[in-house]
Amino acid sequence: MDNLYNINIERSVLSSILFHPSSFEETASILKPRDFYLPAHKYIFEAMEACERDDLPIDEEFVKKKLNQEERFDEDVMLEILSTNPLPSIKAYIEEIREKSIKRELVKLTGDIREVAVEKDLPSSEVVDLVQQKLYQITSDGKNKEFRDAPEISHATVSHILEMKKRGNAGVVGLNTGFKELNKLTTGFADGDLIIVAARPSMGKTAFTLNLAQQVLDDNKGVAIFSLEMSAEQLMLRMLSAKTSVPLQKLKVGDMDDGEWSRLNEAIDNISTKKFFVDDNGNVNIHNIRSKLRKLKTQHPEISLCVIDYLQLMTGAGSKDRHQEVSDISRGLKLLARELEMPIIALSQLNRGVENRHDKRPMMSDIRESGAIEQDADLIMFIYRDDIYRMREEKDKEQKSRVGEGVEYKSNFREKPEEKAELIIGKNRNGPIGVVDMIFQKACTKFIDSNEIFVRKIYDESNTDTREATISMPSV
Repeated sequence: MDNLYNINIERSVLSSILFHPSSFEETASILKPRDFYLPAHKYIFEAMEACERDDLPIDEEFVKKKLNQEERFDEDVMLEILSTNPLPSIKAYIEEIREKSIKRELVKLTGDIREVAVEKDLPSSEVVDLVQQKLYQITSDGKNKEFRDAPEISHATVSHILEMKKRGNAGVVGLNTGFKELNKLTTGFADGDLIIVAARPSMGKTAFTLNLAQQVLDDNKGVAIFSLEMSAEQLMLRMLSAKTSVPLQKLKVGDMDDGEWSRLNEAIDNISTKKFFVDDNGNVNIHNIRSKLRKLKTQHPEISLCVIDYLQLMTGAGSKDRHQEVSDISRGLKLLARELEMPIIALSQLNRGVENRHDKRPMMSDIRESGAIEQDADLIMFIYRDDIYRMREEKDKEQKSRVGEGVEYKSNFREKPEEKAELIIGKNRNGPIGVVDMIFQKACTKFIDSNEIFVRKIYDESNTDTREATISMPSV
């Protein structure tokens, strides 16, 4: 066990901080109190953190005062630290403390593995998942304290408010969606959120989500997509079409003029520099996604968004009934979003029942196996395009007229290159719900903000009361 800690190194680092308080920030960015082996050293580092939060000098007197408040002051340990010469450079020593802390955690993990695999006799899939989760926590710098106390929470909250002030009250706290009105209602996608994008087939779920992903990439952040239905090449074609405004059909067959080829090459060069990852293995379960995403996040911490297309194609981890499977998947994705501190977007199909209503705008109960999804999701958005149904109705009338009466039915409906679309926010745990009006550009599978002003109904959280509100859409 001697190679799992070094008291002298811990003492030297703490001494360096007391003699040169400016080095605390560098140390605190890497080490946590739990990384110190000696409990008294851990308490001293916690006291230093408290001084920093309270904007007090990190010196002998104030650290001692904090320790006395907790009845943790050890005069002998403090004298040993003060009698140790401070180091001219502490980076290597900080890394050594962290390295030994990780080894201690790994040793402890071996005992935990035996407990869950042998003594508790858990299924192997659950054991592997628990081990991977613990390994991610150990190797990342994530906080795993059982509780965060009031001073730390207050300090973090004030820091957050000041950060928002620096942004100039832009209103976007989380990931920028690229849609101004959606940003207003959601303040961006928050870390740890599970977001559901639901619609009937052909409404544009994948296109809309890829538009969101493109904005994240444009902001120089990373995106991971689990595509259970389309290949990575198909997704890339859609993204390139939206990015270049070259019709998707032209891209598929390579029928482009010089200007379009130039825009395509520029877009490919741009996206090639981004942290963009696609897993198009069509057969994945919640354990696969957790394992792969943890590994990817460890290798590429800049990954800021995960997309799963789509939820109903995922399989569970066992032979449970489908509703229980979906419940496990939904809860697993929510916990994974919290663990990795990033939003996860899961696409979802809607029940056929929506087709039988006069008003075909989706609602929460239309989500397939909706109970657990509705409960776990932080944000649920529905995509609705009325022209889809109008076109289907006209085609049905044309077919019935031809078969029943033998006459040609002349429709006034004309398919348009751009269609009005509605993004209905059915649930927003941290904000208002309502409707965002958009335009869908069919040829290049791209949603854009509407430049019109509509009077929309905004619903309260219970969906029982309505009021009229005007949402002014920005010009494109």
